[in-house]
Amino acid sequence: MTIERIIRIMAGFFILLSLALGVEESPLFVSRWFLAFTAFVGFNLLQSGFTGFCPPEKLLAKLGVKRGNGGGCCS
Repeated sequence: MTIERIIRIMAGFFILLSLALGVEESPLFVSRWFLAFTAFVGFNLLQSGFTGFCPPEKLLAKLGVKRGNGGGCCS
């Protein structure tokens, strides 16, 4: 699995989890403050698109995860 794919999976998972924990109608509801985490993930995706800086990408590269062929979101 490549860095790009792992980052997409992580972002999607964190968004869905924070929505499940932050929306009152959810059976997993804990607090509306989890919606702030949804916004944080979205903001990081947005800034990464403009700047190319992605902290998880740096961490995964140091852990030895291979990069993709340039077709991903963090090439």
